[in-house]
Amino acid sequence: MIRTLTSGLARRRATLGTKDKGFTLIELLVVVLILGVLSAVAIPIFLNQQDGAKDSAVQAALTNAKSSIAVAVIDGTSTVAAAITELNGIEGGGAVTVLKGYSKSDKIFLVGTSAGETFKITGYYGTDNSGSNVHSITDTTTAKPGA
Repeated sequence: MIRTLTSGLARRRATLGTKDKGFTLIELLVVVLILGVLSAVAIPIFLNQQDGAKDSAVQAALTNAKSSIAVAVIDGTSTVAAAITELNGIEGGGAVTVLKGYSKSDKIFLVGTSAGETFKITGYYGTDNSGSNVHSITDTTTAKPGA
């Protein structure tokens, strides 16, 4: 009895194995559809991650420049106006003399203006402040605490 069952199962398994040689067209279409949906969802998320990284890089450069200006003013080695002038000169290719902690990036462009002890820095991602895909952040602050 067991022998007849196992031989019957073996025959059935052998016939099934010869018929199934690949995937059906519907199975392939379902896989392509699933891959299309996944890529339609993943690509915008990936692009938003890049935009967030660019904004974070600009914010880090702004914070670095603000700290360098504040240190130069508090140490008495520079005034706010002179530090902003140097910042704008560094971005134009000038040398660092007063803003010792500031390091220029090739992809981030900063523009500063000052009024008394208050200064405003705008940062752009790219080689300058033009272009259609500009990531800009503006920060206004005071060089001296309590001023």
